[in-house]
Amino acid sequence: MNTKSVFGIILTLIGLAGLIYAGIDFTKGGIAQASFVYLILGGIFFFAGISLIRSTKA
Repeated sequence: MNTKSVFGIILTLIGLAGLIYAGIDFTKGGIAQASFVYLILGGIFFFAGISLIRSTKA
């Protein structure tokens, strides 16, 4: 595998974990600022990983 695609998969998984954690924090009624930080960082990591995966040729 290409190192860019491996890094893209890692970023996607980290972003997905951040998005899931933000969703759980929202449903539990956690602090809104912390939830937004997890949501924004998770989204950035997730979409950066997806774009890395899409840009590498198989």
